[in-house]
Order: sequence, then C-alpha cells, then structure tokens
Amino acid sequence: MLARELTDEWLPESADSLVRPQMLVRYTSYRICSPRDYAFDQTSVNKYLATIFTPPLLPILLAQGYWVRKRTPRLPDAAGPQAGMVAGAGDPLNLIAVGESTVAGIGARTQEKALTGQLARALREQSGRAVNWRVVARSGINARRSLTDLVPQLVGFRADVVLIALGVNDSIEFHTARRWAADIDRLIAAVRREVGDALVILAGVPPLDYFPALPSPLSWALGARSTYLGEASVDLAKKLKDVVYVPFQIEGKRRTDLFCADGFHPSELGYKEWAEQLGAAFAKFVHQGQQPAISAPERESTKTKASN
Repeated sequence: MLARELTDEWLPESADSLVRPQMLVRYTSYRICSPRDYAFDQTSVNKYLATIFTPPLLPILLAQGYWVRKRTPRLPDAAGPQAGMVAGAGDPLNLIAVGESTVAGIGARTQEKALTGQLARALREQSGRAVNWRVVARSGINARRSLTDLVPQLVGFRADVVLIALGVNDSIEFHTARRWAADIDRLIAAVRREVGDALVILAGVPPLDYFPALPSPLSWALGARSTYLGEASVDLAKKLKDVVYVPFQIEGKRRTDLFCADGFHPSELGYKEWAEQLGAAFAKFVHQGQQPAISAPERESTKTKASN
C-alpha cells in the first residue's frame, strides 16, 4: 500500500505565524508500507492525524486555545522556600531544577510537594545521600528564553545533578523540533558553564494529548507537537555526555488524579509519580558505574544568596 511520509517542517517558528495561509503540510516522499507500519500506539496515531489535519483546522484550534485560556484557572507557584535539603548520609548531592511551570510547582501547595522537592526525596531514596535542592523556574517560559532569563540565576551555584523540565510552552507555541533541539543543546551547555559538569536529567516533554483541560482536536495537535519535541530530545541526549532523557509516562489516559484543579498542571500525586520516574533513571545511571562526582563546595556568593 502506498502511504505518504510526512514532515513537520510546515510548522511556523511562532504561534503568530499560524494564520499565514501559505503554511501547508509538505509531503516529502512515497514508500511501500506493510501492515505492521500501522501498528502505532495511540500517541503515534494522534501525531500523524494531527500532522494531516492541523492546517485546515487552524481556525478551530485558535478558537479552542482562546477558550481554554479563558476558562482555565490561574494557579500560583508552589509556596515556600525555593531551596531546601533532604536529610541523608554522606556528602550531599546538589540538585538544581531549571524549567517552566512544573518546576515552579504550580498545582502543589509547597515546593517540597512539587517536582523538585519530590525528586530530591527520590534521589535520597536511590542513593542514601542527603540532597540539597534548588528551584530556578518561571511559569510560561520556553527553552530559548530559559537561556537568557534563567541561566543568569545560576551564577555562584554548583550542582551534581541538573533537572531540565521544559517543552509544554514550546509545544503550545508550535516550535519546530529543529529549533527545540538547538535551544536545549545551548541551554545544557550554558547551565554547565555555571554549575559545573553535572549530570543532566532531561525530563520528557509532557504528552499534551493527555491533559484533561484540552479538548479535541486541540489536544491532538499539541500532543503531536510534544511528541515531535520528545523525539528530538531522544536524539539530542544520545549525542551529549552525561545527559539522561527520561520520557514522561502516564499509564491510563483517564488518570485525572495526576492533574490538579486546572486540568493542565500535575497534582501533588502527579509530581510524586513523575519524580519517581526521574529518580529511577538516576539510579540506573549510577548502577551503570557512572556515579556523578561531588561538586566543589559552593562559593561564598552562593552562601550569601542562600541566607537571603
């Protein structure tokens, strides 16, 4: 059977260009497909359907996006200190989390119950060591803006483990996989220039087609975009040293308990399960004999910041 291979190159660099009529799906080639080519999981099916149908559905998608923004409650970042410590034995691991609203902790009451605090506990459980953790985040930020807006906040800090959790806003803004990979590559390099040669845990882009707040066909289109960015993350992690990509896994599409009241951000349970997945990936990295080195003591400027 003949089938068309699709690319995502029709997609614009920003949401503003979505209204341009010349933006069309581009078909690159034909190939012979066997029946097993159609044994896609649901995410793959959504990805290909969204690639085909997004251009003609743009007016509906834009209307749905406006409706979702209007009806979704605006929740605050997690309360409490943006840094802390989980007690344990031996020299502590220094963990810094960099990212968007999930790192800011929207959906959790405190940072201890949000992603970074939960990950610190997971790392303690996996390693037995104490964990110093710190949050560097801003809701609504994308990968490129993180380079200019978040990296400067790392000056004076050292880390053994860095979590990078981004991608939702890049998906919503319909950034291409090429742009995403380039931005994340530069971000990792810039983070390491500040905090040292840390292990980087690159969190998988959340599958937006699972978000209860998003109606179809908007969820299809954004889910497809998040899948493309996730695939680019896999390829990038293979090329970089000490970068561990951890896919965002949700078992069961109706796990509404993993989301908070807005249907868009994780609940405290969602953060806990996500952190456990990230912690398990850290343990696998360590068990392969690639123990992250202990960072040098923090500089005096770090101590001053922490005390403020």
